[in-house]
Amino acid sequence: MRTGEQQGQTTATAEQILGEIRDYCRATRTAESTFGRLVVNDGKLVSRLRDGARITTGTLDKVRAYLSGHPAASPSVRNKPPQALQPFNGAAATEIAPAGFRFFDNRQKYLLFVSTCSEKTEVAHRISLELGNLQPAPPALRIFDAGVGDGTVLSRVMRALHARFPTMPLYAVAKEISYEDVRLMLEKMADRLFEHPATVLVVTNLYYAEAPWLTPRSATAAQGMIWKDVALSGNTAHGFAEQIGELEGFLAENWRAGISPTTGNPVYARPIVLTLRREDHSFLLDPIMPRPGRVMADYDLVIASQPYRARASIEHRIQGHQDRFPSGQVAAARRPADRHPLPRKRSGDRNHRSALAWR
Repeated sequence: MRTGEQQGQTTATAEQILGEIRDYCRATRTAESTFGRLVVNDGKLVSRLRDGARITTGTLDKVRAYLSGHPAASPSVRNKPPQALQPFNGAAATEIAPAGFRFFDNRQKYLLFVSTCSEKTEVAHRISLELGNLQPAPPALRIFDAGVGDGTVLSRVMRALHARFPTMPLYAVAKEISYEDVRLMLEKMADRLFEHPATVLVVTNLYYAEAPWLTPRSATAAQGMIWKDVALSGNTAHGFAEQIGELEGFLAENWRAGISPTTGNPVYARPIVLTLRREDHSFLLDPIMPRPGRVMADYDLVIASQPYRARASIEHRIQGHQDRFPSGQVAAARRPADRHPLPRKRSGDRNHRSALAWR
């Protein structure tokens, strides 16, 4: 009986302190993970409490002391410029995000987010549920990833595609302007090329409006374009990884980006198209190899997955991609708590294209 009473008191205490933390973070515009690191050097403190974890007396005392020593500003002064938080446990000071701050505009915060949650795994799983709707036509199944990032989503989707279409040639185009992300993405591709040998992987830093056709809009950019084809020899994932690793020098020298003075967006220094394939499947893959000026954007699947806080409505963003892929059908992949009905392909429509997945 006493044990049950103690458990009930612990649950009530955890729920109460969780509510206080939530109110404090909302009032001070502090991320819950930041609060946890400042108080007990644990960015997952709040998420664990929300999942039902118990809170120790020592942790409770630290949280209470921090909340007492750093009271939230009153409504009359919340509009003043934010002040830096003083860490309670000796951690580095973290500034409160200013009004209008976009979380994913900061690369370090973005990397922290995607490496400590299951967002990319869930997006890849959601996309895999749509693979049954694909109706690929010869000579290959064609996919386009409009922002491949570190390749987590694309590699998982390629794995799911192999399970459903184990012998079908695969043509995959990945658009990414970040050199670091391209390097991380290529590290994941050795296993994909080993498991699915009939694969042509194309990586480009072209803009969204150019990448599907692998063709720069500017004549000047087209003249300076770098088109590199890599035929991987051997038949082991280790050998493929070694040869992909040898591209480090090429990527470091050429995969460079600057900042547009008008829009502030990243822009490529020189347009690049990098193709990778297995040398022992060159004969089979020759009909689907991209060549300058001879690229069709007839993709069976378009992945448009961006983990960001969008200011524009999802309907506005989807319409933009429908304009680029007029035959496409755009489906929205959201968190389970934010689902809505997805459009399905019309039966017998052989021109169907699926574009996934908006977050």
